[in-house]
Amino acid sequence: MSEPGTDAEVEFLTTYDPSKYAPVAVTVDVVLLTVRAGRLAVLLVERKGHPFQGRWALPGGFVEPDDDLDGAAQRELEEETGVLIAGEVAGVHLGHLEQLRSYGAPGRDPRMRVVSVAYVGFTARDEAIAGSDAADARFWAVDDLAIRGIGSADGVPLAFDHDRIVADGIERARAKLEYTTLATAFLDEPFTLGELRRVYEAVWGESLHEGNFRRKVLSTPGFVETTGETAQTVGRPAALYRRGGATRLHPAILRP
Repeated sequence: MSEPGTDAEVEFLTTYDPSKYAPVAVTVDVVLLTVRAGRLAVLLVERKGHPFQGRWALPGGFVEPDDDLDGAAQRELEEETGVLIAGEVAGVHLGHLEQLRSYGAPGRDPRMRVVSVAYVGFTARDEAIAGSDAADARFWAVDDLAIRGIGSADGVPLAFDHDRIVADGIERARAKLEYTTLATAFLDEPFTLGELRRVYEAVWGESLHEGNFRRKVLSTPGFVETTGETAQTVGRPAALYRRGGATRLHPAILRP
């Protein structure tokens, strides 16, 4: 077995010609989801230039030579929309971001062969500011978009294959809410169990029984922790909670 850096490997790399695999570019795209007024929404940018000028698309862009993929996704998201997803700032939890999957079908980008590594994220943020290479940036309710099985046939069309990427991101989010505690990433702290239930309802597109949901959440160790305080709501005061220490749900909270 040849070790890295040996004479044999150096000789091989000196004569290796990568041009037969070019041109292939790598991009990142981010499906950032939030809940606004009880509706699941995704962050989109209006493309300022060609191709698909004027169409709405996911924030993203080309991976630069010194980028790693996670860093490129965070950088493009911040540059195009002003949204930061990285831990906490001034005690505010900014949300969650993870790799979704890769998309590399020939012809998905009319400029060249492009492989995109997509990310999916969840946040409580619901405002964005367009960067220099975007005409606009905003959160769109997913049922207002032309996404098969999720949106409307006469909804807003997306650039490239971003309708498919958004659909895959939503399915990942729906699954994540079943077996992880990531529903809390959609909320600022503190929150009520009613607000947490409305996250599940918006992501799953299903109404949930209030009492059953409350029982499942409070019987799951480490899901949420009480703050000992209450918020005034319609009717009676509601207990306030923060995120617990658990990351996975045992047992899972399954979709209806």
